[in-house]
Amino acid sequence: MIEVSGQGGQVQFDGQYITITRKGFLARATVGKGEKRLHISQITAVQWKPAGPLVNGFIQFTLPGGNERRSAFGGQTASAAQDENSVVFTKKQQPEFEMLRAALDQAIAAQHGQRTPSTPTAPVSLADELTKLATLRDQGILSSAEFEQQKARLLDQ
Repeated sequence: MIEVSGQGGQVQFDGQYITITRKGFLARATVGKGEKRLHISQITAVQWKPAGPLVNGFIQFTLPGGNERRSAFGGQTASAAQDENSVVFTKKQQPEFEMLRAALDQAIAAQHGQRTPSTPTAPVSLADELTKLATLRDQGILSSAEFEQQKARLLDQ
């Protein structure tokens, strides 16, 4: 399970569900207190803006039928702070959010049966693929059933 805390929100990812939790005054002042849980299959895109020296960054989850709007120049982070599917983070918090983003990219690609853009195009050995799957299972990103299903798929090729 990956848990990260940003400005006015926390994100948990258990390999299947993303849970955005908001507590405290800042949450009440922006989006509202509470919890939102999204299954990885519901997410169609992940928007990412890295934090800079003077501005915060954010991670935003796009859902089918979502009504995203283009922010004015310099207003992306302010708009994200008002969005229930976004969590704003500082430069100091960014490395944890980068790890979350990488895990989400892998899970979304696996959910949709795609290869991630960073996956090399060179052939990979069966042993390497099985090792990767075992690592994802051990990290809690894949359940034992999903591991067995992917393992069977690899061995049937």
